[in-house]
Amino acid sequence: MSPGPDAESHAERASAAERAGTAAPAGGPTRTPRLARTTGAAGTARQARSSYDGVARTSPRVPRLVVSDLDGTLLRSDGTVSERTRRALAHVERCGSTVIFATGRPPRWMRSIADQTDHRGVAVCSNGAVVYDLHRERELRRRPIAPEVGLRLVEALRTAVPGVAFGVEFGDRFGHEPTYRVAEERRHEVFVGELTELLNTPPVKLLARHEEYHPDMLLAKARAVVGDLAEVTHASKVGLLEISARGVSKATTLAAWCRENGIAASEVVAFGDMPNDLAMLGWAGTSYAVAGAHPDVLAAVSRRCPSNDEDGVAQVLESLFGLPD
Repeated sequence: MSPGPDAESHAERASAAERAGTAAPAGGPTRTPRLARTTGAAGTARQARSSYDGVARTSPRVPRLVVSDLDGTLLRSDGTVSERTRRALAHVERCGSTVIFATGRPPRWMRSIADQTDHRGVAVCSNGAVVYDLHRERELRRRPIAPEVGLRLVEALRTAVPGVAFGVEFGDRFGHEPTYRVAEERRHEVFVGELTELLNTPPVKLLARHEEYHPDMLLAKARAVVGDLAEVTHASKVGLLEISARGVSKATTLAAWCRENGIAASEVVAFGDMPNDLAMLGWAGTSYAVAGAHPDVLAAVSRRCPSNDEDGVAQVLESLFGLPD
């Protein structure tokens, strides 16, 4: 899941067609892998490489990398991390494997997660646009939307969806046009301006909101006009879309990190629950959908784990890594 600054939205507290594979550093070429060429829930389902085997069976070979979405997946519904989950993550790292959080959340929202989990490694933030060092609290890599592309996206979406309002995520701050609704408790951390001014600085994510649309319907309309200009997804129960630069997703950024660190996709286990997790779940060698996940995720991923409020991720990790009672 992934956020902009609205407490109502699952997305803002933290793509069936996202590209999955290898992402080049900012400014370099992007290679779209084979998995990304099949779109939709059914296509992503064909990409999933795992079959259901339940939570109880211990794998003979532990994964080298554990990747988890945060909101709706690792975190409980109240945004907290359970003691059981903290214990499981610590055990994974004691076993010599790496943990990465892959989230739509911006970097500025990650300190509380690091404190709650006692994890100080790397996080993939803003749906893959930022690689963030949790220990040093600094960005390692950024792949923003070019300002001219941002303006083209705004124009296309305003034509296709009259009444849509936009927010602009920069990672360290958030701006929005006057018609974009923000929860009262978030107003202290945002600024308001016209999009032509806001987009003078390349954002890591553009958010498009329309109160009258279901998010799946809004996503379909947006993809029809955006095409391959950018990546469009959602992680929300309200009409809120998240737009990243072309070729940027959790999957592409994770694939690049794994390539640099000598880890194969087959050595990765991933957990998620929303459309912005789909490409990541299709790319990873082993993937789990948490109970209550979006229907497209449940259709695409055959392995299941209990819900976030039942510490489903922790339950799977206990089994995979043989965590003693």
